[in-house]
Amino acid sequence: MTAHNHSHSAPGTGGGNRTRLVLAIGIIAVGLVAQFTGTVLSGSLALLADAGHMFSDLAGLVIALIATIIAAKPATDRRTYGYQRAEVLAAMVNGVVLTGVALYVSLEAIGRLISAETEPVSSVPMLVVALVGGLANLAALLVLGAGAGDSINMRGAYLEVLGDLLGSAAVIVAALVILFTGFSAADSIASLLIAVMIVPRAFSLLRDVFAVLFESVPAGTDIDQVRNHMLDLPGVIGVHDVHMWQITHGSVVFTAHVVVAEPTAASCASGQLLDQLVDCLHEHFDVAHSTFQIEPADHADHEKARHR
Repeated sequence: MTAHNHSHSAPGTGGGNRTRLVLAIGIIAVGLVAQFTGTVLSGSLALLADAGHMFSDLAGLVIALIATIIAAKPATDRRTYGYQRAEVLAAMVNGVVLTGVALYVSLEAIGRLISAETEPVSSVPMLVVALVGGLANLAALLVLGAGAGDSINMRGAYLEVLGDLLGSAAVIVAALVILFTGFSAADSIASLLIAVMIVPRAFSLLRDVFAVLFESVPAGTDIDQVRNHMLDLPGVIGVHDVHMWQITHGSVVFTAHVVVAEPTAASCASGQLLDQLVDCLHEHFDVAHSTFQIEPADHADHEKARHR
């Protein structure tokens, strides 16, 4: 017997988030052109690193936009949960790109510092372009902020732009140091700092992606607590074969076998117990879709395999 919310649309796939992504793409694209131009004029590795990071932001935002469009497609008989996982795959691509940018910038910066190589850096163009890039990132961050909690895809896009904003701040500081002290190594140090800031965000994003792909229980949810809530309902004497996972971030699915006392048969037939189970999981654990197999106490003897 099943009971569920009949809407299978993924959170975060609405038109509002698509509009936010389109606006952010336009803003970041303008900032990227300015940063690449500034890299050529200034010779700054830090600015190149920030431009590379901004390019990964732009690619990530385009991927995120495509993913929201795909994820909004309705479910079919072949794909009964629809295309919601497209957002998770997009977030994985973003995480991999971020990791690649961090590795490249780290190796280049460390190489320059070890060899004591001091490339000539024009601090004024570097500073001006870093300020333009920082403003572009801030504007994109404000646009994306309202949808950052809707899906893992939108969160990934938001984190990328947030990291790039911090990177722009590092470039600005490095440009000021070079301008007033002539300490050119500040450029390489800022590049390394940008890479260090990228890594935790990439790791966090990839960790969340793999948690979804491996169908882990949502973070912060205790299965024993879920089971105990169900056992508190009148007539429920056992709960087993419990499974809880996410189709995408915020879209939690739950299945379980619920053992009931014989007098509860009438409430099962009327749907009363199912309503109580659904309400319990939705209110306390934010479950979007739940499926229950209601069975009498002696039914477990007939099951070939039984899970916790």
